[in-house]
Amino acid sequence: MYIISKCFLGHNCKYNGGNNLDKNVVEFCESHSYALVCPEVTGGLTTPRFPSEQRREEDGSFRVYDTQGTDVTDNFVNGADTELEIIIREATRFGELIEGAVLKARSPSCGHEVIYDGTFSSTKVKGNGVFVERLIEAQHCNKEIFADNFRILSEDEL
Repeated sequence: MYIISKCFLGHNCKYNGGNNLDKNVVEFCESHSYALVCPEVTGGLTTPRFPSEQRREEDGSFRVYDTQGTDVTDNFVNGADTELEIIIREATRFGELIEGAVLKARSPSCGHEVIYDGTFSSTKVKGNGVFVERLIEAQHCNKEIFADNFRILSEDEL
């Protein structure tokens, strides 16, 4: 089973009310078992919504703020945790290993290795989105559910 960002399959859950329909991801899903995720919507954020970015604090922790300055960290964390619980439960129920994930590049939820810096200036920094961080933690804690060669990819890497 693969974890796929819903926006890639045409679900209008992107912050601006649109999607990130991606032909390569659609083709990939035609030949693989998958579970769709949108941690931001699952966490209670509306579509459309103000764009959000993750900001690292001096102590190494992070907060997620939207362009209006509203702290939406709890929405991101709760959405990530809920999506992860659902995926692990579904993989267990169907007896499938989680083989990988194809997640939206640079997203404050789904970005892997590179995200925006929280200044809304399109500046990229090294880091992971909230869902990706939780996914990596889950992989280390639930090795029996994740394939040995589990990988997280963006649409750019697929």
